[in-house]
Amino acid sequence: MLRTLIAGLLVVAVTVPPVIISEMVRARVGAGPLVDLAWVTVPAVMVAWLAPRASYRRRDVLLCLLGPVVLYFFVIIAWRVAYLPFRDWAPRPDEKPRAHWLRDAQHTGTWYLDGEAK
Repeated sequence: MLRTLIAGLLVVAVTVPPVIISEMVRARVGAGPLVDLAWVTVPAVMVAWLAPRASYRRRDVLLCLLGPVVLYFFVIIAWRVAYLPFRDWAPRPDEKPRAHWLRDAQHTGTWYLDGEAK
């Protein structure tokens, strides 16, 4: 339940500010590419910041240029980040040397990466 709440709050925190910012820009300069840029900026920054923590690369921020796809992509990132430092997804190949499969009763079936705070 807590993971769902955290992921939901992250998604709201990324979807509401772009709407407000783009409406402010639209009121100031009218419709145009600047409004689109205002809409993409907040999700792009959040994806670039959170993607490495969710086993994605920073260059995946380029998906933000595809418009609505970024919301689906960010929901996946938010769901993963909400459960850190434990991971219920397989690590990327470059993360495998630092990853440990947990076997204790509370975290069975999850991964833990060295260097992340517990």
